[in-house]
Amino acid sequence: MKNGKLIVFSAPSGSGKTTIVRHLLGIDELNLEFSVSATSREPRGEEIDGKDYYFISLEEFKKHIKNHDFLEWEEVYRDNFYGTLNSEIERIWAQGKNVIFDIDVAGGLRIKRKYPEETLAVFVKPPSIDELKIRLKKRSTESDEKISMRIAKASVELATAPQFDEIIKNYDLDVAKEEAHKLVRDFINK
Repeated sequence: MKNGKLIVFSAPSGSGKTTIVRHLLGIDELNLEFSVSATSREPRGEEIDGKDYYFISLEEFKKHIKNHDFLEWEEVYRDNFYGTLNSEIERIWAQGKNVIFDIDVAGGLRIKRKYPEETLAVFVKPPSIDELKIRLKKRSTESDEKISMRIAKASVELATAPQFDEIIKNYDLDVAKEEAHKLVRDFINK
């Protein structure tokens, strides 16, 4: 079985990466399948288990870590783990598809290190930290304390942008979507 490509989109929360990834998933020529991450956190809003995330208990998550079941994993916030199960990548590659990730910065870089030739790592850069704060508040899914934690983390994440293969500056969403489409198409076809 020939493995497909791995397309990683990473960014601080509120940068628009999820919107861009959803756009790309709707383009048939790219032959993409979304990699559903596992998390130990509780579902937010209308999130669905197995579609948005695999919601698993903290104990179960730690058992998967011990068994080396993850391609990558990270404790993003205290007792909030996120990770990509190896079985998820195998499932998508078995379908003959390319894997697309909407993933935190540390996880995205780990995937790139493990599969350097098969991976396109794209960083989505927001217009500013102030704009991120506005976008996160508009979501109305988290407390002010959580938003403050995400904003503090965003500054650190922005410093990692040069480690990615490509940087998309999301000042205009339509332009960012088109740029993402071209980057992914070119990478898949090379």
